[in-house]
Amino acid sequence: MDPVRNPFAPGAGSQPPELAGRDDIVYDASIALQRVLIGRHDRSQILLGLRGTGKTVLLNKIEQLAEDHNHLTGFIEAPENNSLPNLLYPKLHQALRRMSAIESAKAHAHSALRALRGFASAFNISIGDFSISVDPETGTADSGNLAFDLGDLFLRVGETAKAGGIAWTLLIDEIQYLSETELSALIVAIHRANQRQLPIMFFGAGLPQIAALTGEAKSYAERLFTYPAVGALDQTSARIAVQKPIESEGESIAPAALELIVERTQGYPFFLQEWGFQAWNMAMQSPISRQDVEEASKAALRRLDEGFFRVRFDRLTRKERDYVFAMAALGKGPYRSSDVAEHLGESTQSLGPCRAKLIHKGMIYSPAYGDIAFTVPMFEDYLLRM
Repeated sequence: MDPVRNPFAPGAGSQPPELAGRDDIVYDASIALQRVLIGRHDRSQILLGLRGTGKTVLLNKIEQLAEDHNHLTGFIEAPENNSLPNLLYPKLHQALRRMSAIESAKAHAHSALRALRGFASAFNISIGDFSISVDPETGTADSGNLAFDLGDLFLRVGETAKAGGIAWTLLIDEIQYLSETELSALIVAIHRANQRQLPIMFFGAGLPQIAALTGEAKSYAERLFTYPAVGALDQTSARIAVQKPIESEGESIAPAALELIVERTQGYPFFLQEWGFQAWNMAMQSPISRQDVEEASKAALRRLDEGFFRVRFDRLTRKERDYVFAMAALGKGPYRSSDVAEHLGESTQSLGPCRAKLIHKGMIYSPAYGDIAFTVPMFEDYLLRM
C-alpha cells in the first residue's frame, strides 16, 4: 500500500495516530490543569513505566492540554550529564519574559527575574543567549542551597503567574536522571508553591523506580503526586491503536493479522507503531493479511535490533554486557540478583557496583527487594537473538 499514507509513527515520543488506552491519565491531567487556574489544589503527576510505553507521548499531550488551558509551559528532558539548575534556567527565563508582557504581572515578573539572576549566579549557570538585564535581588534564591533557592524561585514564578491570571506547568522527562539532591529540591519547591495555592503544576515521567526515589527524597511526596502506571495496553486498546489508524485511511486489516500484531508486540505502544508501520508497507493491498504481518515482523525486529535495542546495548561496558546476558539466559524476568550472580560464578556483593551502574544507566530496575528486571520490554529476546 502507499507508504506515503502510512499512518503509523514509530519514533521516540512521536504522537501516534490513535492515543488508545490512556483516557484516564489525560482526563485527570486536564482536570488538575483547570483546577489550579481557579486556585484549587490538585496533585501533580509522575508517569511511571518501562521504555516504549508512551510516557513521552503522554507528556507531550499534557503539555498541549496545559497550553490549551492558558498555562505557560516548560518541557525538559533530563540528561545524565547536566544539572537541574542549568536545565531550568532558560525555561524559567522564557516564562517570566512572557509573563512580563501582561500588565498586571509586570512588577512581579521584574522581581522574579531579579531572583532568577541571583539563582544563576549562585549556581554558576552558563547564561549564554538568555542574559537578564536586571540586577540580582540579594538574599533571594542565591544561597547556593538548591532546596531553599528553588523554592524561593518557584514562589516568585507562581506569584507572577497568579498576578497575570495564568499558570505555569513544568514537565520533565527521564526524571530518574536527576540526582537525589535535585529531586528533593524539586519536590520542596512544588510543595511550597502548593502550600501558597499558587498556579504551578508539575508533570514528570520516568522509570518505575521513581516512586520509591521520590518517597526517599521527601516523605510527603506521595501526597503531592499521583503516580499513574504507563504500561502495555490491554488487548482491546492495542487492537484499537492499530485498527483505527488503518481504517481512517480507508483501508482494513484481517482479524487474524490484527491478533498477530497484538501478540507479537505484547501490547507495548512503541512496538505496536513499529509493527503497524511495517505491516502497512509490506501489504500490497487491503486488507493487511496475517502473512503480511509475518513478513513485517522480520522487518520490525531487524529495525529494532539495529536501533531501539542496539543503542542501549552499545552503552554498556563488557562487564555490564556479561551481566545482562546472564539475566537473559535465565529466561523471562524479573530475576533474583542472587541467581544472576550464581550464573556468573560470582558473589552478589562483588556484582553490586555493576548492578548499580546498570540501574543508573536506566537499563535495569528493581521492582522488589533483591529482584531486577529490564527497563526495555523484550530486551532479553534481543540478547538471545544476539
